[in-house]
Amino acid sequence: MDLKSFQMLEFINSRLNNIEKNIARIDEKLDFSITLQRNHLVRVKNGEEIDDSMILMGRPYNDISPQRAWSIYNNPNIDFFVLDVTAKGFEKHKRLEEAVHIPIEELHIRFTEIPSKTTPILVISENGLRSIQACELLVKKGFFNINNISGGYEFWPGKNSTDAQINSPNSDADI
Repeated sequence: MDLKSFQMLEFINSRLNNIEKNIARIDEKLDFSITLQRNHLVRVKNGEEIDDSMILMGRPYNDISPQRAWSIYNNPNIDFFVLDVTAKGFEKHKRLEEAVHIPIEELHIRFTEIPSKTTPILVISENGLRSIQACELLVKKGFFNINNISGGYEFWPGKNSTDAQINSPNSDADI
């Protein structure tokens, strides 16, 4: 085989590899888009609020204010799951007692401890940064109804209340 033919085969092989990579990227984007649409449909089906930015910006999880999360947390008629992704060293007395504590570093392994992929999940952390990472990871793991509590414990309305108020469990919660 002459050099020119060999170079042409190398060029064709290189182009095919690029095409395969592009197809794989398109597949990933399509899968994400379908997951996102399913996420929105589950919320609509369950009569839950969908933030406009979720739809317009294509965000797969909801950012909710600590006040909104507080009202959900204190409503016995709403079924939800609280996930606390704070660091292991974060003071235990500052955390919500009934929240399942899975540090963000362990979430990629321990996500199976979350009982349902469609039950609303309230994700909280020290200041809301780790909870954003957790929400993104949970979306990749196939969870549909994820709500990041913006600002985390730092802005949690019950943090200055008595311990009884902060740690009052939601009796109807799926926790």
